[in-house]
Amino acid sequence: MAWAERVSARSWRVRYWKDDGSVGSVYGFTTKTAAQDAAADMESEQRAGIFIDPHRGKTTLADWVDDWLPALDVDIRTEENYRGMLRRHILPRWGATSLADISSIKVTAWAKTLRSDGLAPATVSGITKLFTMILADAVAERLIAYNPAQLRRRGRGRTGRPAEKVWATPEQALAVADQAADCYHPWGAMLIATAAWTGMRWGEVTGLHRRNVHLDGGYLTINPDTGTLHESAGGKLWLGPPKNPTSARRITLPPFLIPLLRRHLDQVDAEYVFVTPERQWHRRSNFARRATRPAADGTPTRSRTLTEPTAAATAEATDTGTTRNGRPAKPAVIAEPVVPGLTFHGLRHSHKTWMIADGLPEIAQSRRLGHILPDKIQETYSHVADEVEHRLLQALQDRWDKAIANSSCDDAPWRHT
Repeated sequence: MAWAERVSARSWRVRYWKDDGSVGSVYGFTTKTAAQDAAADMESEQRAGIFIDPHRGKTTLADWVDDWLPALDVDIRTEENYRGMLRRHILPRWGATSLADISSIKVTAWAKTLRSDGLAPATVSGITKLFTMILADAVAERLIAYNPAQLRRRGRGRTGRPAEKVWATPEQALAVADQAADCYHPWGAMLIATAAWTGMRWGEVTGLHRRNVHLDGGYLTINPDTGTLHESAGGKLWLGPPKNPTSARRITLPPFLIPLLRRHLDQVDAEYVFVTPERQWHRRSNFARRATRPAADGTPTRSRTLTEPTAAATAEATDTGTTRNGRPAKPAVIAEPVVPGLTFHGLRHSHKTWMIADGLPEIAQSRRLGHILPDKIQETYSHVADEVEHRLLQALQDRWDKAIANSSCDDAPWRHT
């Protein structure tokens, strides 16, 4: 029940019964008619079961986030990403704002400001998607009636073509691996080559356990529970499930990779297949800085290179034979640019590109990469015949043989069995 009530000569309010039995008030009406109309609308919504208590909308975004965060059920990395976006972007702008005072036009202007501040489009998209999700849950909890963060397009559409992912030919992938062996370590070269010729994700290859390597059968397996190495923004490393259910899979190996991996396992006295020279799990940023970037982009030729030790480290290495981190002293290496901008994930794009060029069916590509096909019927009823799998492996072997034949480096020990 709701009713109009005079406050002063020129002010009216609407009074209504709240769910807890107390009486709520909405102020700001200048005429009795306006207050009565609002009371009638309120009663209609109460009868229809769609009434939203205006006082609940006075909850600030910061207070709502305090209730919202503990209910999250996501992995550690995702939660850390959410907390980072809240801390850096969302709460500074909206934390003290009542949920009911957040409007669509204000959210649109805020998103425009984020872009003008120089944030990448993907970053702005991630921030606004998180904001939309937070407010969608506020709607579900009946704190507000609608989600103001569901942006409507205003002004210019932003449909620019995204930058194409840098990928490598087999010859380039082999050259990057060769230079990684020189700049970093032969084990890094094996990691790069394995990723390029299997299409494995970073976490899948760095989290690969010895027991999931079946060289006699010619395949690797990605465990559904512990098949991926995860890394949080805070630096924590742990094993967990792969990206999606289809990522738990068997990955067959082209013939050349089997003896290379067999020799590699004989050299690596560690539980996991691909580890640092100190027998530790790899960290993505460290490997990129020490191996992928210098091997793909090349190293400076007129200044100290990325792998060249400092003067102090050089003096220490002369006396002890090692650098301060305990690793053997390594002379400076000059690496030529091969595929500037290539990332580790770009090796996976390369593998996909090779399979497309070889005319392999989409289902074979999807199964190998652990992708989910958008067509559920195709996903359910398509299978990879043995002859298709054989053709895939033969194509990868041919690409390796051709890359070796065209390689300018004939003395790369890491790839000689």
